[in-house]
Formats: sequence, C-alpha cells, structure tokens
Amino acid sequence: MATKKEKKLYVLDMDGTIYLGKKLFPETIPFLKRVRKRGKRYIFFTNNSSRSTRTYVDRLNSMGIPATLDDILTSGDVTAHFLLTQRQGKRVYLVGTKDLEESFLETGVPLVQENPDIVLIAFDTSLTYEKLDKACKYIREGAEFLCTHEDLNCPIEGGWMPDAGAICALITASTGQEPRYLGKPHYETLQLLMDVTGVKPEEMVIVGDRLYTDIALGTKNGVTAVLVLTGETKEEDLATSKIQPDLVVDSIGGLERE
Repeated sequence: MATKKEKKLYVLDMDGTIYLGKKLFPETIPFLKRVRKRGKRYIFFTNNSSRSTRTYVDRLNSMGIPATLDDILTSGDVTAHFLLTQRQGKRVYLVGTKDLEESFLETGVPLVQENPDIVLIAFDTSLTYEKLDKACKYIREGAEFLCTHEDLNCPIEGGWMPDAGAICALITASTGQEPRYLGKPHYETLQLLMDVTGVKPEEMVIVGDRLYTDIALGTKNGVTAVLVLTGETKEEDLATSKIQPDLVVDSIGGLERE
C-alpha cells in the first residue's frame, strides 16, 4: 500500500462528508486548499443519483467550492458507463428524476416507457405509484433489475429520506427479485475512478461517512478508507461492524494536517 506521501487522490463523498443538506462544513474549504497546496488531487463522488453532475457543479460553486464537470462523479455516471459498455443497445426503463433522465439521454442511454430490457432504479425524489407499478410489471416479465446504488437512506438536515435501496426493497418484496447495484461499494465505481483519473487504487484515499458504501469500497478494493463522523456512522457503530476503516476522524478537517 502506498505511504501517506505517495497518495495522489482523495475520493470525497459529499453529503455527510463535505456538507450536510445545504450546510457546508467549515472544515471543508481549508482541507481542499491543503490538498491542492501539496500537489494532490481530489474528486467528489456521491452515490446520490437524483441529480446530474452538472447540477452538482452548480451546487458546489454556490457553496464557494470551485468545481467543474471533471471534479465530480456520481453513481449515475457509473451506471451510464456500465449501460453503454456492458449493456450496449439494451432498452432501459428508468425510475429516476428528470435531471438524471436528461443526463442519460445526453450520454446516449436508450430510455423507453414500454417493453424495456432493463429496469433501472435510482434515487427518485419524484417517485410515483405508477412508476413502481410499471417497474414491478417489467421485472416480472423478465427485465433485468439494476440500481444505481444501494443506500437505504439519504442524510438531510434533521433526519433522513428514503433512498434508492429502500425503493428497491419495496420492489423486491413485490417481485421476489433482487437488483444488481452499481455505485459504491461495487467495483464498477472503482473502475470508473481509475479510468477517469489514471490513479491506481493504492494511490487513492476514499473519505466518507458510511461504512457499507464509502468504507466498504476501500476495504474491498485495496483503497485506504477514512471514516468521518459528520454523517450517518457514529463511533459506537464501529464496535458491531465487520467493515472497519483504516482511519477515523471527527471531520474532514482532521486530514492533510502536518
């Protein structure tokens, strides 16, 4: 494993790690400046597939974080890459937001409303019963069942929102079928990170607030994993977890200090 000095890239979760809801953590911008000052790179990666990369760029810029499309990846990007390279020409019924739908259409993913080959579930804040009903119908008829990421809840200020994994749990209860997940902690995410950045796993550090997504991505794939205690996971959760980070810090401000 690369030493601290040899680390080249920080892969940063977003919600619960650099901000929570609309609140930017005060340690975030000083940390980002330290990383750049030392000649290292960071890239933001979120499992939240309710928004496109372009929307996240606007959000970070509005918080005072300079960001471009090259600085951000989402589970939606991982999924689009998978569909275009591993499921070429397959027709997709998407249960997702308008923002994600437009992003997929821009990349050339063939979206349909009838007779799909694949049912794809994302974090859909515009979810309706009609969408669920159609998704279940198509899965029962033999469509492949995919999901952008397996998070059960999305952290927000003051609580949680049901996320893509919870939507899939409902569909599984109705159809008896389990989805294939594609975001963190699955290898497709690491593959896209390597393809985009050219950085090897042992030269990366993954930073996040969730054991079963952020930290598991690291432990499963030889990436140094740092848990921050500003989001979902609390220190007491570590005592009963099989997934253990390489380092635990109170916040992102605990990193890249002398």
